[in-house]
Amino acid sequence: MGLMKYLREAWRKPDVLTLRARMIDWRKDGAITKVEKPLRLDRARSLGYKAKKGIVVVRVKIKRGGHHRSRPNKARRTKRLHIRKNLRMNYKEIAEGRVQKKYVNMEVLGSYWIGKDGMNYFYEVILVDRSEAGILVDKQLGPFVKAPKKRALRGLTSSGKKARGQQRNRRESVPKAFPSLRANRRRGN
Repeated sequence: MGLMKYLREAWRKPDVLTLRARMIDWRKDGAITKVEKPLRLDRARSLGYKAKKGIVVVRVKIKRGGHHRSRPNKARRTKRLHIRKNLRMNYKEIAEGRVQKKYVNMEVLGSYWIGKDGMNYFYEVILVDRSEAGILVDKQLGPFVKAPKKRALRGLTSSGKKARGQQRNRRESVPKAFPSLRANRRRGN
């Protein structure tokens, strides 16, 4: 058995005390923090991470809860009075989108869960630098970087496709999910 198999087994039931101590430190950090190397090496490798120049790992902290809006304080507003906001996006997709907005010159390769506590979810997002010469000649990452920009904001990452119902289903079984729910609604008008 290789190292990656042991790492995968260890993350199935992580040590609670160690993870809790780490999360106490992570809470003190900002919302988006650059890290030296990935915490879950097996998961990062499976997403395409390589320890080379031009690839960056970032830890993201996201608030848990119902995504409350602020209540309007002037006049009677029927449409603005509901304060609970139901998102169609999952937390992982939100994390990837926020990182994409901060690191504009980089492309989101993928992300994975590293922990959650009472208030936050924690994810690690792998980024690839578009302008790095070593990345452009790489066989796996080259075509990925030359493709159109900002995959995370357009819902083209793995978690984005899952939230849109396109990853777990075939086109024939859910025709309304392709190319998107909004496009399908427009098609009828």
